[in-house]
This record gives sequence, structure tokens and C-alpha cells, in this order.
Amino acid sequence: MESAINVLVSQFKTFAGKDGSSNTLSKAEFSSLVASQLPTFVKNASDPSVIEQLMGSLDENNDGELTFLEFWQLIGKLANKQGGF
Repeated sequence: MESAINVLVSQFKTFAGKDGSSNTLSKAEFSSLVASQLPTFVKNASDPSVIEQLMGSLDENNDGELTFLEFWQLIGKLANKQGGF
């Protein structure tokens, strides 16, 4: 599990760092991450309206960016669904 967590953190920072800040994901960075890293887990990941809705549901403070903790909610939801819980 430690290696899985390291991969998640590393991927978040890689995608978040594309605009200069590795602490948050912009909408474009989030879209890119979801489309390339979660294409079968997030249906219609290339549809901008799907990304908009998904990001809105995760962005707790409505600042238009996702912190790692906000992003982590998505990972939890996907893992829960994948595991059949």
C-alpha cells in the first residue's frame, strides 16, 4: 500500500506542477490527469462537462482548484466503487 500511496502523491504533484504550483490541480490539470490516468474509472473523462461536474463536486472551498485532500475524495470514491463496497 505504501507504494500505491507514493504513486498517487507523485502523480498528483506531476500534474499539479504543470502550471507552476504542485500543491493544487487547476481544471486543466485535473482534466489531463483524469483523462490519462483514470480513463476507464471515470466515464466520459474527455467530456468537459463531466470534468466540470466532477471537479465541482470535489472542490469543497469553491476556489476552482483541487488540493490533494479534495482530490483524495475521488480516489476514495473510485476505490470504493471498484471494490464493490
